[in-house]
Amino acid sequence: MMTPVFERLPELVNANAALVRRGRYLTVTFLVTRGETHYLVRVVEGRVERVERGPFLMRDWRFAIRASEEAWQKFWEPVPEPGYQDLLAMAKFGHALVEGDLLVFMQHLRYVQEVLAA
Repeated sequence: MMTPVFERLPELVNANAALVRRGRYLTVTFLVTRGETHYLVRVVEGRVERVERGPFLMRDWRFAIRASEEAWQKFWEPVPEPGYQDLLAMAKFGHALVEGDLLVFMQHLRYVQEVLAA
């Protein structure tokens, strides 16, 4: 299902030179929750170094994006319905929760959004 896609993020993102360039100033670990499944995404200078599947016990992350399986499925549709077209819309309409260091998240919003859309 979508699990292999998340686990393929390093190859999908790192093969996209424009996306890597966009994130070149970002080195961070962030958490993505898809329903009950947790993923830690490690980014080093715009390249996705690794994606680890949880559960995790006391792991460090700067920000987290949490949404249901259904919300992620709608986000990944070729033409998402209103409220699912981007991460901020999902948060605004209650389909996702963004928490943690929001400054880092907002500074690199376009990059993070494109990584998760990959």
